[in-house]
Amino acid sequence: MRSLSKRRLAALAATFAVAVGSGALAIAPPALAEPPPPAVVDEPAPPAVAIDDGLALTPPMGFNNWNTTHCRAEFNEKMITDMADIFVDRGLKAAGYQYVNIDDCWALPQRAADGNLVPDPVRFPRGIKWLADYVHAKGLKFGIYTSAGIKTCNKVGGFPGGLGFEELDAKLFASWGVDYLKYDNCNNQGVDAKLRYTKMRDALKATGRPIVFSICEWGQNKPWEWAKDVGHLWRTTGDINDTWTKTVDLLKRNMVLADYAGPGHWNDPDMLEVGNGQQSTTEYRSQFALWSIMAAPLLIGADLRKVSPEHFEILTNKEIIAIDQDKLGKQGKPIRIQNGQYVFVKPLANGDKAVALFNETDQPARISATAAEVGLAKASGYKIRDLWTKQDAHTAGTIAATVPAHGTAIYRISADRAWPLYPPAVDSHTDLELLYPGAAPVVTPGKAARVSTAVHNAGKLPALFAKAKVTAPEGWTIKAESPASTPLLRPEQTWRTHFAITPPAGTKPGKYPVTSTVTFHGPRPTTHTQSFDLLVPEPAPSGTVQLSDTKWLRSANGFGPVELNTSNGESKAGDGKPITINGVVFAKGLGVHAPSTVEYHLGGRCSTVSAQVGVDDEKNAGSVVFQVFADATKVADSGVLTAADPAKPLQASVSGATLLRLVVTDAGDGQSNDHADWADVRLTCS
Repeated sequence: MRSLSKRRLAALAATFAVAVGSGALAIAPPALAEPPPPAVVDEPAPPAVAIDDGLALTPPMGFNNWNTTHCRAEFNEKMITDMADIFVDRGLKAAGYQYVNIDDCWALPQRAADGNLVPDPVRFPRGIKWLADYVHAKGLKFGIYTSAGIKTCNKVGGFPGGLGFEELDAKLFASWGVDYLKYDNCNNQGVDAKLRYTKMRDALKATGRPIVFSICEWGQNKPWEWAKDVGHLWRTTGDINDTWTKTVDLLKRNMVLADYAGPGHWNDPDMLEVGNGQQSTTEYRSQFALWSIMAAPLLIGADLRKVSPEHFEILTNKEIIAIDQDKLGKQGKPIRIQNGQYVFVKPLANGDKAVALFNETDQPARISATAAEVGLAKASGYKIRDLWTKQDAHTAGTIAATVPAHGTAIYRISADRAWPLYPPAVDSHTDLELLYPGAAPVVTPGKAARVSTAVHNAGKLPALFAKAKVTAPEGWTIKAESPASTPLLRPEQTWRTHFAITPPAGTKPGKYPVTSTVTFHGPRPTTHTQSFDLLVPEPAPSGTVQLSDTKWLRSANGFGPVELNTSNGESKAGDGKPITINGVVFAKGLGVHAPSTVEYHLGGRCSTVSAQVGVDDEKNAGSVVFQVFADATKVADSGVLTAADPAKPLQASVSGATLLRLVVTDAGDGQSNDHADWADVRLTCS
């Protein structure tokens, strides 16, 4: 590569200014051996030239180390070569994964005297070109990272970014054999996003090497509106983390942007967390299925050397991958959302439809749609293939499943004249009588709770001999209140049976598992099992108590756990600060982050709840709404509160209520910085 001239180096060493608003922010020259970038003027980007290079015609699939390593020492040459080996040896390459990408912290903190980035010799002793060659020798592609700023995003010092060095860095990456560039958004000095990313696009194009360009500006500048001709994919969200609440948050932000995606330009809700270990297998299945139906890039964020076999099985599900990689390039979108239950539909190139039934809630739910709703032409029957079980069935037109809490069922459906060759699609669902939809499933020792089981035959042929059974812990009484079997389940018929289930007097507070089992015979004998927990709650307290001193039934939080007597803090438990609202400190309370729900058992014994509520001072932004529910009834609402508002007193009657819910919403503008406090929250009971 041609070295820079002395005149060019002298120019680079000068102090530069970047326009910010109506003034200018002076940037001091970096230390010696770290040539500063040339002056960057915040000018409108030139007209973009449409990308028509044949790259990323389906969403990119691969690996990125950041979510599992960050900048720790385990991120090194050995890890990346191990990932490439595993891609080949364990079927990931065969399943469609191509890109082995490295993220931040691969370079030294200073550029070389000629301005080039320098690989960290401890992490990568043989250099990046050697590593890329190793990956290429496996029949795979290699990706790298930098930021559209003067530094990258690593919080410990930062590494050199690409702002002002676009051409130099692009040439270096191309000389190393880079196939994919993730271009981040930190330390960008306020330079217009379109300008920053267009300059790197042009620099990459000028190298002549085909390089997929991943724009990572977190959706801050709505790249879906302008980046189709700049990058091959763009982040629509902030960073993901290995929590269920964050997965759902990113899903909701990305799913409304379906019309902007297509071959060569994809919405990116960030990497897969599957296999990192902090969520359940059901939750990981949901992320994989939902990312696939949204035609999202599938970049594995887990250390594949540590991923369990069952999580590896999720990542290598070729039939779900085929939905993501379908050549038509349509992003699936929700056609119905109701009470935390979603129906997603994705048109496929051969005329089939992919349908995902997603259950956001904490209880199993039966979710259904019809062939007409999902856009299939009228037909005498339909073939429906379960992409998790790999089993085929037929339906007269109903698509339904009992989906576990936080789960996703996903199907491929086609109008098929051969539908009689497949057994009828039969689903079952067991319901507990709840105080209101989504209520905690509480039961009282010595009192019967009602459970009903429904079995539906969606096919055009009969299902033979269905039988329902419910089991509970030893000592619990279960009584069928209607026939527990039927010899014939006719086409498009639903059969129900009812059970009374009673925990014995003196049952201690806790969770108790209950299982319903439905079996039926036919061309393919089938068993459906559904498990759920019933809650025997702690008795309501006596007198007036601080709720932070009382056990809740359950909680959900938008970021990290609910904290007792401190603010929300960050993602780890116990990392909050004293609860402080507009300068006033409170000794007691709950630190939460929108969206949040904390639920308590009152047992009809309590009268009032009161609190001081507001946005915690640990953030200087954020807007939230506090709500109090007595069973299904909202009894208090704070209205929108921001970081500028003082604590607002809330008081509500909860007389006669069995359950109390403290809810915080994001006020409709997203959850960023929504650190909310239920300060001095008191409950009065008899």
